[in-house]
Amino acid sequence: MDSVDLEVLHRSNQWLAQGRRALLVTVVQTWGSSPRPEGAMLVVREDGAVTGSVSGGCIEDDIIDRVRRQGITDGLPQSLRYGVSADEAHRFGLPCGGTIQLVMEPLTAASGIDALLARVQAGELVQRTLDMKTGSATLTRASARDMLAFDGEHLITVHGPRYRMLVIGAGQLSEYLCQAALGLDFRVTVCDPREEYADNWPVQGVELVRDMPDDVVMAMNLDERCAVITLTHDPKLDDLALMEALRTPAFYIGALGSRRNNEARRERLLAFDLTLAQVARLRGPAGIYIGSKTPPEIAISILAEVIAAKNNVSLPDILGVEGAKHARKIAANTASGCLVSPPR
Repeated sequence: MDSVDLEVLHRSNQWLAQGRRALLVTVVQTWGSSPRPEGAMLVVREDGAVTGSVSGGCIEDDIIDRVRRQGITDGLPQSLRYGVSADEAHRFGLPCGGTIQLVMEPLTAASGIDALLARVQAGELVQRTLDMKTGSATLTRASARDMLAFDGEHLITVHGPRYRMLVIGAGQLSEYLCQAALGLDFRVTVCDPREEYADNWPVQGVELVRDMPDDVVMAMNLDERCAVITLTHDPKLDDLALMEALRTPAFYIGALGSRRNNEARRERLLAFDLTLAQVARLRGPAGIYIGSKTPPEIAISILAEVIAAKNNVSLPDILGVEGAKHARKIAANTASGCLVSPPR
């Protein structure tokens, strides 16, 4: 779940603990484009205070107005649609003819928000099943493949970190990268057996392990919702992680380093009995080219490429470090009347 929806759970739990009435609103289906995905949440307090978003438009204002006029009772959850007609879609900031379906849930002790929040904060992926006939909710452990479902009688939502990230190296760049990755709702693990780095790791909310990288990769049982990034510049550590990670279905595997170092790395990996297809999955140098020089800028560059891969966005070669630098070289030499051969 994203950080906005996590804040909704925090606020819901806080208001319930204070004895306030609150209405939890969840997007269960959309037709046409929508600013917020299915599963997005909003919570409204009885006085109209609000946290979260379900449309980024006027629907929030209408819900707040309803709460202020009608109040919040301990009634049962209800389903509500916005934007059935073109006029209504325009009024609520939806695309013409678009529709968004919401579940409006008055929160009570039976909602289980406190238990849900505790399990999510512990790093667990949780499935919450809301009974529309009783207003009570049950919690079970979920898998990364579980999805939101709504049949009119039960609303099933999934909460917690769906994606994992393994970072090899506990240096300064790793600190900036991990801080941002946490904000992007990855469950982050840092692996570094070197005491001089791991002993002073400062980022809270990140699991730090000191085992050898290849052992960590195998122990994590990486799946298609995992990213692996090596940042140590030490082949003895980076290559150990990569030679195992490239055998997994991880959606992103990247390595820091120059173009020359990454070419040498690919040659070494082929010597580890990896296939050409497996080695071709390595993204190195990791990141998109934004002229980054400082650790925070490099972290942004790498995470931009990770998010593109996560969202199945194919980036043109010119956005990669190698392609962009070659394009700049062509532009510079063209201006001076020289010709440049393409990279091999």
